[in-house]
Amino acid sequence: MPRRGLILQTRTHWLLLGLALLCSLVLFLYLLECAPQTDGNAPLPGVVGENYGKEYYQALLQEQEEHYQTRATSLKRQIAQLKQELQEMSEKMRSLQERKSVGANGIGYQGNKEQTPSDLLEFLHSQIDKAEVSIGAKLPSEYGVIPFESFTLMKVFQLEMGLTRHPEEKPVRKDKRDELVEVIEAGLEVINNPDEDDEQEDEDGPLGEKMVFNENDFIEGYYRTERDKGTQYELFFKKADLMEYRHVTLFRPFGPLMKVKSEMIDITRSIINIIVPLAERTEAFAQFMQNFRDVCIHQDKRIHLTVVYFGKEGLSKVKSILESVTSESNFHNYTLVSLNEEFNRGRGLNVGARAWDKGEVLMFFCDVDIYFSAEFLNSCRLNAEPGKKVFYPVVFSLYNPAIVYASQDVPPPVEQQLVHKKDSGFWRDFGFGMTCQYRSDFLTIGGFDMEVKGWGGEDVHLYRKYLHGDLIVIRTPVPGLFHLWHEKRCADELTPEQYRMCIQSKAMNEASHSHLGMLVFREEIETHLHKQAYRTNSEAVG
Repeated sequence: MPRRGLILQTRTHWLLLGLALLCSLVLFLYLLECAPQTDGNAPLPGVVGENYGKEYYQALLQEQEEHYQTRATSLKRQIAQLKQELQEMSEKMRSLQERKSVGANGIGYQGNKEQTPSDLLEFLHSQIDKAEVSIGAKLPSEYGVIPFESFTLMKVFQLEMGLTRHPEEKPVRKDKRDELVEVIEAGLEVINNPDEDDEQEDEDGPLGEKMVFNENDFIEGYYRTERDKGTQYELFFKKADLMEYRHVTLFRPFGPLMKVKSEMIDITRSIINIIVPLAERTEAFAQFMQNFRDVCIHQDKRIHLTVVYFGKEGLSKVKSILESVTSESNFHNYTLVSLNEEFNRGRGLNVGARAWDKGEVLMFFCDVDIYFSAEFLNSCRLNAEPGKKVFYPVVFSLYNPAIVYASQDVPPPVEQQLVHKKDSGFWRDFGFGMTCQYRSDFLTIGGFDMEVKGWGGEDVHLYRKYLHGDLIVIRTPVPGLFHLWHEKRCADELTPEQYRMCIQSKAMNEASHSHLGMLVFREEIETHLHKQAYRTNSEAVG
């Protein structure tokens, strides 16, 4: 133990000695660094043989003081510049952090925070950079292409068609007209007031004045929308007496998502009054009641059924079906209204709506050939709100099962036909008969137009009433709502417009385009098959 302590004491001694030598070396280097710098060939002040007065040393001190003041000013300026750069970097980091949080949360709500113009401009430019505007994108196939739609001053030419869209049309919706007018005006502003970086040369008119373009010089334009980035516009202008075109590319980027409203909707006590106008068609009504029993009585249990029956023939059968279904399920929330008059759908729905005497209620106008699910009933409750919203779902209409399932001996049960396929049916975007709306809204708007007689038209008039009013109309395809196929008969008593609508509906309900084509060219196909069989037999015999 004493030997070990002696070794430890010796090591401590040498360590202290080394630290002392190191400190001396550092002090010596510091004195050398702080010593005044002198010219090697110039004599030092105060050397023997030179005579310096008081003025010399005062001038020397003043020179040194001015040198250090200049140095201090320079350092202060550098410090201020570094502070400014640090502040800018901090703002950029904060902006990037906020953007990252917006991306992580999906929706960014800014609240009272102000966004600097530079940040907003940077975001808009980033949207343009991400879009396929200046450089093409690598696409896996032709199905990944987002097509353009073209337009002139008077018309729009579009690929995707629907209820209000045709291959060539004048812009019907005001927002589309205003959009295209705004875009053309913006393009003219770019041409007539170019920036320094615009790739165009100033041209003079025939009299030497500056050439000014107007809307009559617009030749054509293209636009397309990438749903997560914005809308791209390609505009072309040309003077009648010149060959050169002016091309302007514009882009309307989308801003960040902002929360508008967050609410909770309680539908547990929301009763739906399903109103069905009916005349004859007792077999269809029996099938309807099976769906009603399974969905409304056994599952939903918040339904009232109102059947408005026209005429006397078949009335007893309808009563029997109602009593059979309701008695076995102990269901009593139904009303049967009998009208001894000719069938009129609008009249029946008006009567059914007024037959309810228990105050406000959500109504579902339904036909006897409609199949619906429990999920649809909830969609009906969620998308209708008294005084605010009415719901017009797009029904999936099934084709004629005899054509769709022609390869089978017997078509499958109805439940197995309820699939969303191109050859099994289509979205009936031209139909407005199935709708969910509150009774107060229906009465306020005046109900159906009783001047419309016969088939069709009354539902379109009601739909237009809501479009002309202040209520929000929700129009969307609903997967849980099907229109079952049934043979249509177009009566001779219909007006020419109604008859045309009925024939069009009848044609569209039969089969898909490909199936109808096979029926039209059936004889040609059979002739071809006979020739092929004859040729095969001849070759076999030879």
